[in-house]
Amino acid sequence: MKFADQLSKAQIQQFNQMRRFAENQREKPKPVQHQEHLSRRDLEDLMGKHRDTYKRVNGAVRRR
Repeated sequence: MKFADQLSKAQIQQFNQMRRFAENQREKPKPVQHQEHLSRRDLEDLMGKHRDTYKRVNGAVRRR
């Protein structure tokens, strides 16, 4: 036997109103966003702009 079979139509309508209200009040979890705010220098390091440069001098590799 179903739950709705025991209730009158007015009670069913009241139950549905309460259920809709509860669904609207329920907080939906927001997706967690892990955004890393990098500075300009950090971005340039990631791209390799500030790497050491090497030069061959008389067969040896020297850093500039």
